[in-house]
Amino acid sequence: MVTTTRLMTAEELLNLPDDGFRYELIRGKLRKRLPAGQTHGEYAMNISLSLGGYAKTNRLGKSYIADTGYILATDPDHVLAPDFAFISNERLSEIGESDGFAQGAPDIAVEVISPNDRYTEVEEKVEDWLNAGCRAVIIVNPRRGTVNLHRSPTDMTTLTESDTLELDDIVPGWQMPVQDIFE
Repeated sequence: MVTTTRLMTAEELLNLPDDGFRYELIRGKLRKRLPAGQTHGEYAMNISLSLGGYAKTNRLGKSYIADTGYILATDPDHVLAPDFAFISNERLSEIGESDGFAQGAPDIAVEVISPNDRYTEVEEKVEDWLNAGCRAVIIVNPRRGTVNLHRSPTDMTTLTESDTLELDDIVPGWQMPVQDIFE
């Protein structure tokens, strides 16, 4: 006897009733995400205030909070929701704006590692973001007090609290001391 598993679509994910959890769609399979912890939310907010505020003030693009989904692939549908994202004006003109999920990857995706996250899942997300066209993936690791900046599958820089995070090719002029993320 052969059984088949029915895969979910991005549209079905978008129309799920709100039960207090976050979900992502991993190649058509629903993945439940627990609500973020307090420090997780603080670190994501620190980046969003700095980067998002700078980008808005300088009219460089738009920033998005954690509940914003991005369709990275279809058939089967693959939808991820980073802790923070930035899309430049140039990319916005390419992908457009939608009441539903964004079609394609943002320029920058930020993921804060939670205590219940597995490093293998985080690495998989980095690869998914980059393969979908994300120009930079920032991984904040509270356990280690580090930030990993991924520009490609082979270009990764680890920053410590004495370093400064900058993405001058995407957000010209923006800089953030890594220690400010963890304060």
